[in-house]
Amino acid sequence: MSELSGKMEDKKRALKSMIRKLHDGANPEEVKEEFKKLIGGVAPVDIAQIEEELIEEGMQREEVQRLCDVHLAVFRESLEKGEPIAPAGHPIQILMKEHRLLLGFADELKNAAKRVRGKGALGAAGEETNHLDQIAEHLKESESHYVREENVLFAYLEKHGVTQPPAIMWTEHNKIREMKKKLYNLLDTRQNMVFQGFAKQLDEAALSLAEMLSDHFYKENKILFPTALNVVEASECKEIRRQFDEIGHCSFTPKPSEMAVEPEKSGAGRAEGGMISFETGSLSREEMELVLNSLPVDITFVDKEDTVRYFSQSKDRIFPRTKAVIGRKVQQCHPQQSLQKVVQILEDFKSRRRDMAEFWINLKGRLIYIRYFAVRNTDGKYLGCLEVTQDITDVQKITGEKRLLD
Repeated sequence: MSELSGKMEDKKRALKSMIRKLHDGANPEEVKEEFKKLIGGVAPVDIAQIEEELIEEGMQREEVQRLCDVHLAVFRESLEKGEPIAPAGHPIQILMKEHRLLLGFADELKNAAKRVRGKGALGAAGEETNHLDQIAEHLKESESHYVREENVLFAYLEKHGVTQPPAIMWTEHNKIREMKKKLYNLLDTRQNMVFQGFAKQLDEAALSLAEMLSDHFYKENKILFPTALNVVEASECKEIRRQFDEIGHCSFTPKPSEMAVEPEKSGAGRAEGGMISFETGSLSREEMELVLNSLPVDITFVDKEDTVRYFSQSKDRIFPRTKAVIGRKVQQCHPQQSLQKVVQILEDFKSRRRDMAEFWINLKGRLIYIRYFAVRNTDGKYLGCLEVTQDITDVQKITGEKRLLD
């Protein structure tokens, strides 16, 4: 056993050495030949672990991501041994089927863009542009695919010590979102554009998105998903599937699976009649939970150790939350581009430089107001951070007075 373990460590050291050579500018083809000679096949979970170690040793995550495509070019042959096998209804099987369907939409997008360009004028391309709008709707629906990965699958991977590959994939999700946003804007403003300019930009947007999706899905299919199948336990997969179903699916609706499990009963359900006493009154656990869920805002509490401890389940939650987030470090719940802002807020709260931070953003035509509050005890000791999110679109429209009930 120790001999096998030693050989695996040798393989990892050799693989890490090759990645560092790529980092230093070595020719990928030369490294590819060295790879073939020295270590032959390598498991996807080993690549994920090596990425973790490189970042822990000081290599910037952005640099690892930049090199990721080169890694795959070098190691692609060793990874071309078929996709990970997951049974029907398994979360990984659902994600991989969605990958295939989304790649199909990307191909349709490229072909439709070519047909539009061949028409020579927007007025003559009515059927093609209608098809483009239909494809765009499928791409918009695909947001749930990325949300499920970020809020459920990634959380379970992190529990098993796999943190850097999910973070890199999340960064790529946001690049895909930006590409899709540009595509939607292009389609929405086509009537105001010169046809040749529209057709050229459409071609470029379709090709860029198709290439990005192909590369990204390959990394997930060949590295991230096999790693998940290796480390996530069967009982956890059942819970992941249940939370996937809560968020909703895209492109197709998976059939109910024997994996699906009933949600666990909350503490509130087991403590009927038990009362929680406050300085200004008391509530049962059931009442307390229902009161919090009835508030016209979404709240999330992060404790003093930056661990997510609680979130409310309001009727129309703005940002998705699943139970997988409980116990997760809040830094792992945010994409890379907003992470520094979150870290700065928490540092300011802990050092008492501030007690509140606020932001507002436009999301799908709605104005979203996001506030963070430092939670302190009577002695001023920091206990955690409360995030409060509210849709204030309709609140902004209020004028005058309303004294009577409609």
